[in-house]
Amino acid sequence: MKREKGFTLIELLIVVAIIGIIAAIAIPSLLRARVSANESATIGDIRTLISAQAAYQSSNGGFYESNFDCLVNPSAGCIPSYPTNGPTFVDSQIASMQAKSGYARTRIAGPPPAPIPAMSSPGSISAYAYIASPVNVGQTGVRGFGGDSSGVLCFTNTGAAPAGANGSITADIQAGTCFTLQ
Repeated sequence: MKREKGFTLIELLIVVAIIGIIAAIAIPSLLRARVSANESATIGDIRTLISAQAAYQSSNGGFYESNFDCLVNPSAGCIPSYPTNGPTFVDSQIASMQAKSGYARTRIAGPPPAPIPAMSSPGSISAYAYIASPVNVGQTGVRGFGGDSSGVLCFTNTGAAPAGANGSITADIQAGTCFTLQ
């Protein structure tokens, strides 16, 4: 009698069950890793924007910029007499305000100086806030983040965007709803 080679149904079911158990253990860890990576990228973007605005401020007569396109191309009608081969301050992806790394981004501009000095950009402002909140809370991120012209970067535990007005999120920090990142 000739015996056929191959796996029995029981052996195949055991292998499938083992793969299912491994997947059930690994998938939540992978999702947590993605959330952590999204949050780290967002924190990095906010820090980058804070640094870019600080550098821009020194080139713009002491004022920040409300038009983020000017941070990408400051010689395009933004800072008068800025050299065309001068450095840019931030990349176009951060300036575009499009959702990135699972976070939606918004900005809050402070009041413009009155009057705007001739050597400063027409979009000059005295303060700003840059805020990011998860596109899907719990899936793309867990915490909301914000940074402002004071250089403070804070987060909310709920995923809600830190509230802000007049280019500042300080009120949230004082109220204890936005916790400062170290």
